[in-house]
Amino acid sequence: MCTAATYRTKDFYFGRTLDYDFSYGEEITVTPRCYPFHFRRMGELNKHYALIGMAHIEEEYPLYYEAMNEKGLGMAGLNFVGNAVYREAAQEKDNVAVFELIPWVLGQCASVKEARALLGKLNLIDIPFDEKLPTAQLHWLIADREEAVTVESVQEGIRIYENPVGVLANNPPFDEQMFQLNNYMRLSPRDPENHFSSSLPLQIYSRGMGALGLPGDLSSGSRFVRASFVKMNSISGDSEAESVNQFFHILGSVEQQRGCCCLADGKHEITIYTCCCNAQKGRYYYTTYGNHQISAVDMWKEDLDGTSLAKYPLVEGEKINMQN
Repeated sequence: MCTAATYRTKDFYFGRTLDYDFSYGEEITVTPRCYPFHFRRMGELNKHYALIGMAHIEEEYPLYYEAMNEKGLGMAGLNFVGNAVYREAAQEKDNVAVFELIPWVLGQCASVKEARALLGKLNLIDIPFDEKLPTAQLHWLIADREEAVTVESVQEGIRIYENPVGVLANNPPFDEQMFQLNNYMRLSPRDPENHFSSSLPLQIYSRGMGALGLPGDLSSGSRFVRASFVKMNSISGDSEAESVNQFFHILGSVEQQRGCCCLADGKHEITIYTCCCNAQKGRYYYTTYGNHQISAVDMWKEDLDGTSLAKYPLVEGEKINMQN
Protein backbone atom coordinates (compact mmCIF):
# COMPACT_ATOMS: atom_id res chain seq x y z
CA MET A 1 0.00 0.00 0.00
CA CYS A 2 2.53 2.67 1.08
CA THR A 3 5.97 3.17 2.60
CA ALA A 4 7.27 6.27 4.39
CA ALA A 5 10.87 7.10 5.22
CA THR A 6 13.22 9.75 6.56
CA TYR A 7 16.76 10.60 5.47
CA ARG A 8 19.37 12.98 6.80
CA THR A 9 22.42 14.50 5.17
CA LYS A 10 23.18 18.22 5.63
CA ASP A 11 19.40 18.72 5.58
CA PHE A 12 16.51 16.56 6.75
CA TYR A 13 14.27 14.78 4.24
CA PHE A 14 10.90 13.13 4.69
CA GLY A 15 8.64 11.37 2.19
CA ARG A 16 6.63 8.37 1.10
CA THR A 17 5.24 6.29 -1.70
CA LEU A 18 1.48 6.31 -2.28
CA ASP A 19 0.48 2.88 -3.56
CA TYR A 20 -3.12 2.38 -4.66
CA ASP A 21 -5.24 1.34 -7.62
CA PHE A 22 -6.76 4.76 -8.35
CA SER A 23 -6.23 8.45 -7.66
CA TYR A 24 -8.52 10.91 -5.88
CA GLY A 25 -7.18 13.80 -7.95
CA GLU A 26 -4.65 14.83 -5.32
CA GLU A 27 -2.58 18.01 -5.70
CA ILE A 28 0.48 19.51 -4.06
CA THR A 29 -1.14 21.94 -1.66
CA VAL A 30 0.27 24.84 0.36
CA THR A 31 -1.89 25.94 3.28
CA PRO A 32 -0.87 29.42 4.50
CA ARG A 33 -0.80 30.44 8.15
CA CYS A 34 -4.15 32.23 8.09
CA TYR A 35 -6.20 29.63 6.23
CA PRO A 36 -8.77 28.48 8.80
CA PHE A 37 -9.05 24.82 9.74
CA HIS A 38 -12.51 23.92 11.01
CA PHE A 39 -12.41 20.92 13.35
CA ARG A 40 -15.58 18.91 14.03
CA ARG A 41 -15.09 18.85 17.82
CA MET A 42 -12.16 21.20 18.47
CA GLY A 43 -13.37 24.50 17.07
CA GLU A 44 -11.29 26.54 14.62
CA LEU A 45 -7.56 26.96 14.14
CA ASN A 46 -7.30 30.35 12.45
CA LYS A 47 -3.56 30.94 12.93
CA HIS A 48 -1.13 28.07 12.53
CA TYR A 49 2.12 27.00 10.91
CA ALA A 50 2.09 26.92 7.11
CA LEU A 51 1.93 23.45 5.52
CA ILE A 52 2.89 21.88 2.21
CA GLY A 53 2.06 18.37 1.11
CA MET A 54 -0.12 16.15 -1.05
CA ALA A 55 -3.84 16.55 -0.49
CA HIS A 56 -7.21 15.78 -1.97
CA ILE A 57 -9.20 18.99 -1.63
CA GLU A 58 -12.85 18.51 -0.81
CA GLU A 59 -15.09 21.53 -0.21
CA GLU A 60 -11.93 23.67 0.05
CA TYR A 61 -10.64 21.47 2.90
CA PRO A 62 -7.17 19.99 2.23
CA LEU A 63 -7.28 16.31 3.15
CA TYR A 64 -3.55 15.76 3.50
CA TYR A 65 -1.99 12.36 2.79
CA GLU A 66 1.33 13.68 4.09
CA ALA A 67 2.72 17.13 4.76
CA MET A 68 5.47 19.10 6.43
CA ASN A 69 5.23 22.45 8.14
CA GLU A 70 7.41 25.52 7.97
CA LYS A 71 9.27 24.45 11.13
CA GLY A 72 10.57 21.23 9.59
CA LEU A 73 8.14 18.72 11.10
CA GLY A 74 6.80 16.04 8.72
CA MET A 75 3.87 13.66 9.05
CA ALA A 76 2.46 10.93 6.81
CA GLY A 77 -0.62 8.73 7.16
CA LEU A 78 -0.43 5.13 5.90
CA ASN A 79 -3.16 2.52 5.63
CA PHE A 80 -3.48 0.37 8.76
CA VAL A 81 -6.48 -1.74 7.82
CA GLY A 82 -7.76 -4.20 10.41
CA ASN A 83 -5.79 -2.72 13.29
CA ALA A 84 -6.89 0.92 13.58
CA VAL A 85 -9.56 1.50 16.23
CA TYR A 86 -11.32 4.84 16.75
CA ARG A 87 -13.65 5.91 19.53
CA GLU A 88 -16.55 8.09 20.57
CA ALA A 89 -15.84 11.62 21.77
CA ALA A 90 -14.70 11.77 25.38
CA GLN A 91 -14.57 14.55 27.97
CA GLU A 92 -11.20 16.10 28.80
CA LYS A 93 -9.74 14.75 25.56
CA ASP A 94 -8.78 16.37 22.27
CA ASN A 95 -11.41 14.73 20.08
CA VAL A 96 -9.94 14.84 16.59
CA ALA A 97 -11.29 13.14 13.48
CA VAL A 98 -8.82 11.03 11.50
CA PHE A 99 -8.85 13.36 8.48
CA GLU A 100 -8.04 16.28 10.80
CA LEU A 101 -4.99 14.80 12.51
CA ILE A 102 -2.26 16.03 10.14
CA PRO A 103 -3.33 19.72 10.27
CA TRP A 104 -4.06 19.37 14.01
CA VAL A 105 -0.47 18.27 14.69
CA LEU A 106 1.47 20.16 12.02
CA GLY A 107 -0.51 23.34 12.52
CA GLN A 108 0.55 23.59 16.16
CA CYS A 109 3.80 21.66 16.66
CA ALA A 110 7.33 22.63 15.65
CA SER A 111 8.99 19.36 16.70
CA VAL A 112 8.36 15.73 17.54
CA LYS A 113 8.76 16.67 21.20
CA GLU A 114 5.89 19.14 20.93
CA ALA A 115 3.82 16.60 18.98
CA ARG A 116 4.27 14.05 21.78
CA ALA A 117 2.90 16.52 24.29
CA LEU A 118 -0.07 17.39 22.08
CA LEU A 119 -0.87 13.72 21.39
CA GLY A 120 -0.98 13.00 25.12
CA LYS A 121 -4.61 14.16 25.15
CA LEU A 122 -5.56 12.78 21.73
CA ASN A 123 -8.73 10.80 21.18
CA LEU A 124 -9.22 9.82 17.54
CA ILE A 125 -12.92 9.78 16.79
CA ASP A 126 -14.76 7.92 14.05
CA ILE A 127 -16.28 10.83 12.11
CA PRO A 128 -16.01 10.61 8.30
CA PHE A 129 -15.49 13.75 6.26
CA ASP A 130 -18.77 13.02 4.48
CA GLU A 131 -20.77 10.07 3.15
CA LYS A 132 -18.53 9.87 0.05
CA LEU A 133 -15.31 9.74 2.07
CA PRO A 134 -15.55 7.21 4.91
CA THR A 135 -13.04 7.19 7.74
CA ALA A 136 -9.70 5.73 6.66
CA GLN A 137 -7.88 3.21 8.83
CA LEU A 138 -4.44 4.76 9.27
CA HIS A 139 -1.33 5.03 11.37
CA TRP A 140 1.24 7.82 11.13
CA LEU A 141 4.96 8.55 10.92
CA ILE A 142 5.93 11.89 12.52
CA ALA A 143 9.52 13.06 12.22
CA ASP A 144 11.87 16.00 12.47
CA ARG A 145 15.62 16.33 12.10
CA GLU A 146 16.27 14.79 15.51
CA GLU A 147 13.81 11.90 15.90
CA ALA A 148 10.85 9.97 14.54
CA VAL A 149 7.81 8.33 16.13
CA THR A 150 4.96 6.11 14.95
CA VAL A 151 1.44 6.87 16.19
CA GLU A 152 -1.27 4.20 16.24
CA SER A 153 -4.81 4.17 17.58
CA VAL A 154 -5.53 0.54 18.42
CA GLN A 155 -7.81 -1.46 20.71
CA GLU A 156 -5.62 -0.66 23.71
CA GLY A 157 -5.65 3.08 23.00
CA ILE A 158 -3.20 5.57 21.49
CA ARG A 159 0.30 4.13 21.13
CA ILE A 160 3.36 6.28 20.39
CA TYR A 161 6.47 4.29 19.46
CA GLU A 162 10.02 5.48 19.08
CA ASN A 163 10.97 4.84 15.46
CA PRO A 164 14.76 4.47 15.32
CA VAL A 165 14.83 3.46 11.63
CA GLY A 166 12.61 6.31 10.46
CA VAL A 167 10.60 3.96 8.22
CA LEU A 168 6.96 2.87 8.28
CA ALA A 169 4.88 0.51 6.15
CA ASN A 170 1.27 -0.63 6.62
CA ASN A 171 0.72 -3.81 8.62
CA PRO A 172 1.41 -5.37 11.08
CA PRO A 173 1.49 -2.89 14.02
CA PHE A 174 4.77 -1.01 14.28
CA ASP A 175 6.23 -2.96 17.19
CA GLU A 176 5.84 -6.13 15.14
CA GLN A 177 7.39 -4.47 12.08
CA MET A 178 10.42 -3.57 14.18
CA PHE A 179 10.62 -7.08 15.64
CA GLN A 180 10.87 -8.54 12.13
CA LEU A 181 14.26 -6.85 11.70
CA ASN A 182 15.72 -9.38 14.15
CA ASN A 183 15.32 -11.99 11.41
CA TYR A 184 17.63 -10.04 9.10
CA MET A 185 20.46 -8.94 11.39
CA ARG A 186 22.87 -11.09 9.38
CA LEU A 187 22.35 -8.99 6.23
CA SER A 188 25.17 -6.69 5.20
CA PRO A 189 26.18 -4.48 2.28
CA ARG A 190 29.58 -6.18 2.46
CA ASP A 191 30.72 -9.56 1.16
CA PRO A 192 29.65 -12.46 3.39
CA GLU A 193 31.96 -14.84 5.22
CA ASN A 194 31.61 -18.62 5.15
CA HIS A 195 29.92 -19.65 8.39
CA PHE A 196 28.21 -22.65 6.82
CA SER A 197 31.09 -25.07 7.33
CA SER A 198 34.82 -24.65 7.73
CA SER A 199 35.29 -27.91 5.84
CA LEU A 200 33.56 -26.64 2.69
CA PRO A 201 35.37 -24.25 0.32
CA LEU A 202 32.32 -22.05 -0.26
CA GLN A 203 33.00 -19.02 -2.42
CA ILE A 204 31.56 -15.61 -3.21
CA TYR A 205 30.45 -15.69 -6.85
CA SER A 206 28.63 -12.36 -7.12
CA ARG A 207 28.62 -8.87 -5.68
CA GLY A 208 25.79 -8.13 -3.27
CA MET A 209 25.68 -11.58 -1.65
CA GLY A 210 25.84 -10.01 1.81
CA ALA A 211 22.16 -9.11 1.36
CA LEU A 212 20.99 -12.59 0.32
CA GLY A 213 17.65 -13.13 2.02
CA LEU A 214 16.49 -9.52 1.83
CA PRO A 215 12.76 -9.90 1.03
CA GLY A 216 11.76 -8.75 -2.43
CA ASP A 217 7.99 -9.15 -2.43
CA LEU A 218 5.45 -6.32 -2.22
CA SER A 219 3.87 -7.15 1.15
CA SER A 220 4.01 -4.36 3.70
CA GLY A 221 6.16 -6.36 6.11
CA SER A 222 8.72 -7.06 3.40
CA ARG A 223 8.67 -3.47 2.19
CA PHE A 224 9.43 -2.31 5.73
CA VAL A 225 12.45 -4.59 5.96
CA ARG A 226 13.72 -3.68 2.49
CA ALA A 227 13.28 0.07 2.91
CA SER A 228 14.91 -0.07 6.36
CA PHE A 229 17.94 -1.96 5.02
CA VAL A 230 18.38 0.39 2.06
CA LYS A 231 17.84 3.56 4.14
CA MET A 232 20.13 2.50 7.00
CA ASN A 233 22.94 1.69 4.56
CA SER A 234 22.46 4.60 2.15
CA ILE A 235 25.34 6.94 1.43
CA SER A 236 25.21 10.16 -0.56
CA GLY A 237 26.80 13.57 -0.74
CA ASP A 238 25.35 16.50 1.20
CA SER A 239 24.24 18.59 -1.75
CA GLU A 240 20.55 19.04 -2.43
CA ALA A 241 20.72 17.20 -5.75
CA GLU A 242 22.65 14.25 -4.29
CA SER A 243 20.41 14.01 -1.23
CA VAL A 244 17.14 14.18 -3.15
CA ASN A 245 18.42 11.73 -5.74
CA GLN A 246 19.41 9.24 -3.04
CA PHE A 247 16.07 9.59 -1.26
CA PHE A 248 14.19 8.66 -4.43
CA HIS A 249 16.47 5.65 -4.80
CA ILE A 250 15.66 4.58 -1.23
CA LEU A 251 11.93 4.63 -1.91
CA GLY A 252 12.51 3.20 -5.37
CA SER A 253 13.46 -0.04 -3.61
CA VAL A 254 9.77 -0.51 -2.65
CA GLU A 255 8.11 0.85 -5.78
CA GLN A 256 5.15 -1.18 -7.10
CA GLN A 257 4.90 -1.89 -10.82
CA ARG A 258 1.60 -2.31 -12.66
CA GLY A 259 0.71 -5.97 -13.02
CA CYS A 260 2.59 -7.28 -9.96
CA CYS A 261 -0.21 -6.74 -7.41
CA CYS A 262 -3.57 -7.80 -8.85
CA LEU A 263 -6.84 -6.66 -7.30
CA ALA A 264 -10.48 -7.36 -8.09
CA ASP A 265 -12.07 -6.43 -11.42
CA GLY A 266 -8.75 -6.47 -13.27
CA LYS A 267 -7.28 -3.56 -11.30
CA HIS A 268 -3.68 -3.31 -10.12
CA GLU A 269 -1.99 -1.49 -7.30
CA ILE A 270 0.84 0.80 -8.40
CA THR A 271 3.01 3.50 -6.89
CA ILE A 272 0.90 6.49 -7.90
CA TYR A 273 3.50 8.96 -6.66
CA THR A 274 6.67 9.17 -4.61
CA CYS A 275 7.56 12.33 -2.70
CA CYS A 276 10.61 13.75 -0.97
CA CYS A 277 10.31 16.81 1.26
CA ASN A 278 13.28 18.91 2.29
CA ALA A 279 11.79 19.80 5.64
CA GLN A 280 14.33 22.54 6.32
CA LYS A 281 14.02 24.33 2.98
CA GLY A 282 10.28 23.79 2.51
CA ARG A 283 10.62 22.07 -0.87
CA TYR A 284 8.29 19.29 -1.96
CA TYR A 285 9.76 17.03 -4.67
CA TYR A 286 7.79 14.28 -6.37
CA THR A 287 7.60 11.80 -9.23
CA THR A 288 4.56 9.93 -10.53
CA TYR A 289 4.09 6.49 -12.03
CA GLY A 290 3.93 8.01 -15.50
CA ASN A 291 6.62 10.67 -15.04
CA HIS A 292 9.98 9.91 -13.44
CA GLN A 293 11.29 13.43 -13.91
CA ILE A 294 11.47 15.08 -10.48
CA SER A 295 9.13 18.07 -10.13
CA ALA A 296 9.12 20.43 -7.15
CA VAL A 297 7.10 23.09 -5.34
CA ASP A 298 8.74 25.55 -2.92
CA MET A 299 6.42 26.64 -0.11
CA TRP A 300 8.51 29.76 0.57
CA LYS A 301 7.64 31.12 -2.87
CA GLU A 302 3.98 31.32 -1.81
CA ASP A 303 2.28 33.97 0.31
CA LEU A 304 2.42 32.14 3.63
CA ASP A 305 0.53 34.92 5.40
CA GLY A 306 -2.35 34.70 2.94
CA THR A 307 -5.75 33.09 3.32
CA SER A 308 -6.00 31.02 0.12
CA LEU A 309 -4.74 27.55 -0.69
CA ALA A 310 -2.04 27.27 -3.36
CA LYS A 311 -2.65 24.14 -5.46
CA TYR A 312 -0.47 22.45 -8.07
CA PRO A 313 -1.73 19.47 -10.09
CA LEU A 314 0.69 16.60 -10.58
CA VAL A 315 2.83 16.81 -13.70
CA GLU A 316 2.05 13.64 -15.65
CA GLY A 317 3.46 12.16 -18.85
CA GLU A 318 7.01 10.83 -19.13
CA LYS A 319 9.66 13.44 -19.99
CA ILE A 320 12.24 11.80 -22.25
CA ASN A 321 15.43 13.66 -23.07
CA MET A 322 16.34 12.84 -26.67
CA GLN A 323 20.09 13.24 -27.16
CA ASN A 324 20.28 12.93 -30.95
